[in-house]
Amino acid sequence: MHTATRRARKPLTALALVCAVLALLLGGAGPASAHAALSDSNPADTSVLKTAPKQVTLAFTEAVSLSDGSLRVLSPKNERADRGAPTHLGKKGNTARVMLREKLSEGTYTVSWRVVSADSHPISGAFTFSIGQESATTAVVPTESPDDTAVSRLYGFSRYVAYGGLALLIGVAVFPLVCWPAGARLRPLRKLLIGGWTTLAVSTVVLLLLRGPYETGQGLSAVSDPSLLGQTITGRTGAALGTRLLLLAAAATLAAQLTARHRRPAEQTRQESAADAADPTDTISTTAGATAPPVDTRRFGLGMRAAGAVLAVGLTLTWAAAEHASAGLQVPLAIPVSALHLLAMAVWLGGLVALTLTLFRAPAGTVTPASAVARFSRLAFAAVVVLVVTGVYQSWRQVGSWDALSSTEYGRTLTLKVAAVILVLITAAFSRQWTAQLINEPQPTETLPAAVPQRLQVAERVGVGASSGGGTAESGDGDAPSGPRDPADNSDPSGPPSASERYRRGLRRSVAAEAVLGIVVLAITTVLTGTQPSRAAADSAAAATASQRPPATVVTIPFDLGTPNGNGKVQITFDPGQVGENTVQALVFASDSGVATVPEMRLTLTHQAQRIGPLDAKLVNKGGFWWSESLRLPLPGTWTMRLTVRTTDIDQVTVSKNVTIRPLPNY
Repeated sequence: MHTATRRARKPLTALALVCAVLALLLGGAGPASAHAALSDSNPADTSVLKTAPKQVTLAFTEAVSLSDGSLRVLSPKNERADRGAPTHLGKKGNTARVMLREKLSEGTYTVSWRVVSADSHPISGAFTFSIGQESATTAVVPTESPDDTAVSRLYGFSRYVAYGGLALLIGVAVFPLVCWPAGARLRPLRKLLIGGWTTLAVSTVVLLLLRGPYETGQGLSAVSDPSLLGQTITGRTGAALGTRLLLLAAAATLAAQLTARHRRPAEQTRQESAADAADPTDTISTTAGATAPPVDTRRFGLGMRAAGAVLAVGLTLTWAAAEHASAGLQVPLAIPVSALHLLAMAVWLGGLVALTLTLFRAPAGTVTPASAVARFSRLAFAAVVVLVVTGVYQSWRQVGSWDALSSTEYGRTLTLKVAAVILVLITAAFSRQWTAQLINEPQPTETLPAAVPQRLQVAERVGVGASSGGGTAESGDGDAPSGPRDPADNSDPSGPPSASERYRRGLRRSVAAEAVLGIVVLAITTVLTGTQPSRAAADSAAAATASQRPPATVVTIPFDLGTPNGNGKVQITFDPGQVGENTVQALVFASDSGVATVPEMRLTLTHQAQRIGPLDAKLVNKGGFWWSESLRLPLPGTWTMRLTVRTTDIDQVTVSKNVTIRPLPNY
């Protein structure tokens, strides 16, 4: 008995070590890169303005939320130049605007911003603009990343813990509800359920307290700021965390009713056992000297199952409504799909932990029916199907292309998760094989004297208690039903194990391996929720490139339309207006500033100093404007444009004007 117990503790010790290592490794990393990016600003970065602007406006690639300190403008003397709280520009949720003070002096001003993207991740940055002329500045802005602070690291670790608590709470609750109602009386399962609830509740409270400092970039001391906590609760993420706490309170009430429901039969069993022991004439309830209480066949009512399902779905929605699914493509569909994905994950992985516990730490003599293992096998298969279907949709939505699987951090992490899931499925296939063999194994029957009637028919056992040698059942607070030893276990410990025993050992090993790999999958999933999706990464890169792209060169050339008061002009845009490939757009305006059409237009450029050209821009009529997809200008400097505009079938005008083409950076 003691040898078997020690063997059972080894896999659980390994499981605990895996959990601790993953917690240390992953807990040290805060949430990964955020999912919005600055796409435009007015004034532009490093721009020099002739007059002081009245406001500063920022635009982002997705909607952002603002706080009082989201947008600050600092003067060259490090004094606040903004006034009032930041607001959105009109009804555009992806903008931020702050008004400036009047009569700003000349010099370089620094704009420091920190906002929260639609999927709850904070982003920050800074840029400068100048009024009149550039100057030295003493403005100080935060230089550390939003993910490198103590608050962000603690917040990230709490997110990992919350995911683990959710999996334990839902999975351990579903296991007895669906697979083994009598297992609800197992003390280890009840302790695990309470541990999952406590873990999720405590981590949620920590997340709620840290959310304000996490969004605003303040230190841990800001946790005690009641005004900041009030702002957090009114936000979307804070409301989701508050709702999660309310659902946990409802789950605690349901769990208390569940415990009371299964405590009463246990009390009745102990009273009957004590009465039978006091009556020496009662021989019906004893067999081979072991007490065999009646097997609890009570099933959970439909109302209790429905209430549990509603609470589980509600808990998963508190994640889906505040993270990746709440931003990007097809949000109304993405939120329920994300909740379903998370729910299937919790049922599968949390149920695996519950099954592992019953196989390794069930009290001696506990009957763990093989049919319960078979029911969980079918439930796990259904959960995996849901995970695959919802995972494929989420992968398409977040990744967008096959190339992104290898070129982005999100894609590489997703590939790692898929590989881990494949390993879990391979291990689960072995578990299903062991379960099928165990169910199909003929059950041995015990031959008893006719004078000793038997009250209990022993079910097939799967677990340490079933395979260990002898011992009495643990008499705790309503532990699982116990019974006499299975005759199949009466073999000599030094002899070869029976076929049934080999099946049980194989099942325990495969389920333990499946649970360990499942924890790895859960950890990778949590990393994914803090990693910038590939689509968002592409948008951020495009926005960063656009913000660093030099402004286009625009030249206006007046010409005579050949009619009274027929002074027109052609606006020509070179983008990016530097050495190399450029696009060219030509737009004709009439004397009343309205857009005019002409039957023909030709543009050539000549570099007089280097005697290059003329180079034909090869403009094409696009119905309202003229366009050239590619004009390659090999040298910087002054180029002479020669523009010919045909105004009628027989009339045309040719005008010339110089344009300056910028060199490439570091040219």
